[in-house]
Amino acid sequence: MAASSSPPPPAPDGCASGSSGSPPGPSLSVADVTLRPRPDRTLLWPDAGTLFAADVHLGKDAAFRARAVPLPHGSTRSDLDRLSAALTETGADRLVILGDLFHAAAGMTDATLDALEAWRDRHAGVEVVLVRGNHDRSAGPAPERLHITERKAPVASAPFVYRHEPGSSAGGFVLCGHLHPVVRLDGRGGERLRLRCFYRRRDRLVLPAFGEFTGGHVVALRTGEAAYAVADGEVVAVSP
Repeated sequence: MAASSSPPPPAPDGCASGSSGSPPGPSLSVADVTLRPRPDRTLLWPDAGTLFAADVHLGKDAAFRARAVPLPHGSTRSDLDRLSAALTETGADRLVILGDLFHAAAGMTDATLDALEAWRDRHAGVEVVLVRGNHDRSAGPAPERLHITERKAPVASAPFVYRHEPGSSAGGFVLCGHLHPVVRLDGRGGERLRLRCFYRRRDRLVLPAFGEFTGGHVVALRTGEAAYAVADGEVVAVSP
């Protein structure tokens, strides 16, 4: 695959460049609704004041340390700071997590929950909705003091359907996560580069993993699909 200066053939409903004042990169049109993939790996629905993120995996470092794997502290606080920056930059008053806010029950330590509570206090005016993912289900419900509304997938919010695991829905275009999609770019000199990406198919958009301490799954683009890679503070269209 190669980076392209113009978007690849879009899935139905088209693709346009970002408007003035928005982060560099394309905006996507779905059922007459504009969505903006952002370089911080969030997705903005401007007209609804809604910001989406997927696969944050808070407490993953703590969960590994609980298994005697020596890892440094700080990834949870760093991810929360990045979420704060995204909310501030966009002015969104609603945050929808498309699954896996938490990594595991072992990672829901006092330090993790205290950091999340402090973050929640800073954004008390923001509605936070968690569409439960597989890791959230195993970790258990969030404490009530965090004021996070948890929902079981699928969640309908016309013209979209929110899920964690990708899948089709008769109820609308699906926004989801779970895959941790990345694209692999092959250079002429044989070098290879893996970049996190937004992965669009005909009936869904898969968000990249927001958490820094997460892996990635390489997606192979087929005809009619598109990827928007995050690189150097921009979102760049990638062609097959």
